[in-house]
Amino acid sequence: MGQNEEKLVALTFDDGPSNITEKVLDILEENGIVGTFFLIGNLVTADKKATMERQLALGCEIANHSFTHSDMSKMSAEEIREEIRRTSDVIRELVNVETKFFRPPYILVSDTMYENMDMPFICGLDSTDWNPETTAQERVERVVSNVKDGSLVLMHDLQDNEKTLQALPVIIAELKKQGYSFETASGIFEKKKVNPHVPKKMWSNVFD
Repeated sequence: MGQNEEKLVALTFDDGPSNITEKVLDILEENGIVGTFFLIGNLVTADKKATMERQLALGCEIANHSFTHSDMSKMSAEEIREEIRRTSDVIRELVNVETKFFRPPYILVSDTMYENMDMPFICGLDSTDWNPETTAQERVERVVSNVKDGSLVLMHDLQDNEKTLQALPVIIAELKKQGYSFETASGIFEKKKVNPHVPKKMWSNVFD
């Protein structure tokens, strides 16, 4: 195998920190793997600092998912910059890290958004776990049957998302069985030697 042929996947989680984020971290820690958490800025409060510190201590990555989780594709340049700046600032203030990646709310984008952010945009392989009607088994099948080397998997640690807590250990076990190793968003681009800074591009796989 060549240096880039190790099968890698990045598990990413949107819409936290929430009441299930610690449980997601428990599952990641039990399995000895890492994930990337796209945080909503107005949920990043002082009482979430310990959770965020734990994310970083486990080797996970913290990323930017806007401040208000609104449709940014309809926003002005100034409003877009404010959404990103406020989120980056509150994360930096609490845990002293700079966010490197951005996921647009509802995966809605505009040229104005691309022109006013210097972070790569991440979409991902959608587990559809944002839909409460999607069963835990359907979440598993959606990920396991569609994953490829270099996939960034889109899941949610949103409030009360218990079915993802049920699905996650199964997803991890199945991906391990298929020979995958787990990386952060930064890590998967680095290991695959892919530069994520491509104009007007939204990534779901580092090779797409």
